[in-house]
Amino acid sequence: MLIYNQNRERPERNTDLVNENIRFPEVLVIGPNGEQLGVMKTRAAIELAANQYELDLYCVNPNGKPPVCKMLNYSKYRFEQQKRAKEQKRKQKTV
Repeated sequence: MLIYNQNRERPERNTDLVNENIRFPEVLVIGPNGEQLGVMKTRAAIELAANQYELDLYCVNPNGKPPVCKMLNYSKYRFEQQKRAKEQKRKQKTV
């Protein structure tokens, strides 16, 4: 018989569309400085981000036509998002 602990929190799944998780054939690419690099095949955009800029390709707007992706350092972006969420949670007023 299996016993499950129902109080244990499940680990957060990473559902962000980054690099190989991007499943669109073509994307609109925004460079690291905010310049628009145009529409290109996803594979070529990932290689450009990795080889030339040493950055990740992150899908900012997957619902766009074509989807919009930006070149950025994903680990730094994720850290800043977590830090911002922690700060907002701390500033929340409890009643």
